[in-house]
Amino acid sequence: MISMTDSFMHCCKKLLSALLRGVLLAWLFAASAHAEGISINKVEISLGEEGYQLFASYDINLNSAVKQALSRGTPIYFVSEFSLTHARWGWLDTAQQALRRNLPRYLVGESPLTRWSWLDEEIFKGEQTIKLSYSVLTGRYRISRGALFQNFASLEDAINMLTRQSSTAISAELVKKDGKYMAAVRLRLDIAQLPKPLQVNALTDNDWTLDSDWYRWVISPAGTDIHSDGKAE
Repeated sequence: MISMTDSFMHCCKKLLSALLRGVLLAWLFAASAHAEGISINKVEISLGEEGYQLFASYDINLNSAVKQALSRGTPIYFVSEFSLTHARWGWLDTAQQALRRNLPRYLVGESPLTRWSWLDEEIFKGEQTIKLSYSVLTGRYRISRGALFQNFASLEDAINMLTRQSSTAISAELVKKDGKYMAAVRLRLDIAQLPKPLQVNALTDNDWTLDSDWYRWVISPAGTDIHSDGKAE
């Protein structure tokens, strides 16, 4: 004969087992969701013969909705954005960034180009559009930048090329050796260039919200802190 205590313990074990399964499934779902999208991997600024240049490396994991659209011949457009801002008052820039990190995004916005101080100076702003497409006839993927293009045998190869982005040259005359600068990079899928039916779906479907968000870091041309690894703010 089963006692009340044994029955209670059995029910508790079943409840605990179900709870653990639920937590595990939620964790696996979150991990899978986090793996999809665009995230920053590494950024740097370097000085060459033509001036300074911003570089960014991303981790890009397309979800099934985007891959399916590509496989049907729908081109996907990405926008790579860069900016370099001169903080004329270093202490004020530090205070601004600290305040931004502690305020909701809807109050401060997401663009690093909107500065709170009229003392800051935007010295460079640039963006590039990259088209990723698939030919059903040839079975090959293509990345196009304006009139330039390159074909790839697999989607993985095309994505590997897409992960590396660089800005146009920034004249060295605009960058003072003793100054402090805020560099920013971003890569996002451009919903506005999707076919109209997909645009409507993309507005309400998170599968089409592929955006690394702005990654910002402070650079000192006279120093050595021109490289950065980590997560966006």
